[in-house]
Amino acid sequence: MLKFRLGPTLQKFVYVQAALQNHFNLERHLYSRLNFKLNRAAALAEWIQLLSA
Repeated sequence: MLKFRLGPTLQKFVYVQAALQNHFNLERHLYSRLNFKLNRAAALAEWIQLLSA
């Protein structure tokens, strides 16, 4: 937690964390198991594509 004492460092971390959370949080209770797995696989494939670019 010491590295987050400065405001800009904390803001950068929270910005990245929020983007990841929104991308992978699929609210599983709203989907059937099959749809959840398909959506999760699509999100992971998109993430891998973004990292390889």
